Amino acid sequence: MEINHTNSLMAFAALVRKVSRRISGDAISHNRMNRMGEGLESFIKDLYCDSFDLPEEQRIRKHSQIFSWLGNQNNVPDAMLRGGDAIEIKKVENIKSSIQLNSSFPKNKLYSDDTRISAGCRECEAWTERDLLYAIGQVNNSELRKLWLIYGDCYAANKDVYTTVSDTVVAGLHSLSDVTLEETNELGRVNRVDPLGITDLRVRGMWIICSPEKVFDYFSDDLGSFANMLMLTDKYNSFPEDDRRAIEALVGDKFRILDKTIQNPNNPAILLSATLFALDY
Repeated sequence: MEINHTNSLMAFAALVRKVSRRISGDAISHNRMNRMGEGLESFIKDLYCDSFDLPEEQRIRKHSQIFSWLGNQNNVPDAMLRGGDAIEIKKVENIKSSIQLNSSFPKNKLYSDDTRISAGCRECEAWTERDLLYAIGQVNNSELRKLWLIYGDCYAANKDVYTTVSDTVVAGLHSLSDVTLEETNELGRVNRVDPLGITDLRVRGMWIICSPEKVFDYFSDDLGSFANMLMLTDKYNSFPEDDRRAIEALVGDKFRILDKTIQNPNNPAILLSATLFALDY
């Protein structure tokens, strides 16, 4: 069926209906781990486009129709829906493992003035803020074993929480005397450290966040054995009514939609209404 719009509800509905969970390793990289990571990216993008079975030329055309940005290896996000959400895709070997975010701190939203996004992403559409969804997949032996789709505002604090820490580190570097600092998107670069002036120091942030499988273990009995998607209930209600009715019609023995209460990432004493989509094998 030809689609002219998509969103996370439609993508998860496609996951409920899909039988094969094979992850293709036919990627450009010669490194096996990178191939599986790129294969997961392709899987998620095909999930949003319902393009698994299309010939490659039609698949490319569909991705261009659905996405305004298709990412690169060095910047967040990995994809952005036209007029819709940004998507960051992370591959893990164990769904309970911590997520390596590298130089990009956890994000509750994506902002166009973020210095770590590329100019191409910033300019692909007129936008200032997007909801950000993390797609975290466990891939073993070219098979998707478990998947989490989780919106950043269920998972990460406001950006000031993280920038305060990184800004403090940068301020400490600038307080050093007799060093030459270079402008960089990393935390810092100190040039000509030694008397000969032949050694430089790069200071990089390596951010790590706990797996949502651990963060939300307080309702682990309700989690799906194969896939879970978590969003604030306000976000769920913002999707088109037809899409909400369509995914609700799929509820059955292996697929559940549950009302949950989660802790506010900015203040755990405050509880938020959320919607969990849980899918078993």
